[in-house]
Amino acid sequence: MKIIKSLIVLSLLLLPVGGVQAQLLDKKILTLEAAEKVAAAAEAEAKKRNATVVIVVVDDGGYPLVLKRLNDTQVASVDVGIGKARTAAIFRRPSKVFEDQVRDGRVAALALPGATPLQGGVPLVFEGKVVGAIGVSGNTPQEDEDIALAGAKVFAATTSSGKSDSPKVTYFPAAKVTKAFEKGMPLIEIANYKVHASHRESPGVVEVHTRDTDIIYMLEGSATLVTGGTVVDGKNIEAEEIRGKDVKGGETRQITKGDVIIVPNGVPHWFKEIKGPLNYYVVKVRSAN
Repeated sequence: MKIIKSLIVLSLLLLPVGGVQAQLLDKKILTLEAAEKVAAAAEAEAKKRNATVVIVVVDDGGYPLVLKRLNDTQVASVDVGIGKARTAAIFRRPSKVFEDQVRDGRVAALALPGATPLQGGVPLVFEGKVVGAIGVSGNTPQEDEDIALAGAKVFAATTSSGKSDSPKVTYFPAAKVTKAFEKGMPLIEIANYKVHASHRESPGVVEVHTRDTDIIYMLEGSATLVTGGTVVDGKNIEAEEIRGKDVKGGETRQITKGDVIIVPNGVPHWFKEIKGPLNYYVVKVRSAN
């Protein structure tokens, strides 16, 4: 046994140095200085809105680097803000993804270890990798996220290479896109637009986005889509979103693979019947007002 152990140790010592190094990866980390800039940008946005919120910036493991509790913000928002930021960091996606899943009936998302399924947590991405996240809590879900996005936007601007004036191209390999459709989740969410890989197997509820225009491209399946009319029992689930159980009037059409539908902001729309599974891209473009 001692001979075997000695041979193992000797073989490890004889490994080429380059072979060992090839097994190690360079890792970018979020510095305290960068985290403070992100938090400061979010704080400036919050003060512009007269919002009382907690702002938390965490590293890629979800551990806080900066925490700001603005004057007169409720104490409960401290733990919630940390939870939102940690969720965005360790799951590598906005915390809103899990809130949407719960709202759409996937209650199993409530059991995810370490997840806070509440809107307001946004990842901080550098060269395609999540290096941390920002979480905001204290106001409406949409306002929390908008404040967090203000911080994330400054991070993206200050960490760009500066080698070119051209915007950075975003690329999603096919495997990542396929995985996104399996779960029905966003591919990218930034301040003024979002791209969702959407998946449905059952009808939804009536939706009205007061600021977002939906551009829908059908990939698979077919559905009965109702657009326009008047929402029945409409309720604001957050600042820019209304949900209802039915529509009075409106236009009904059958949509299928290859169809493109543009639903302007403020127009009710409803996937009333599904012949699925249904897969489609949604590009959400946010208006300034």
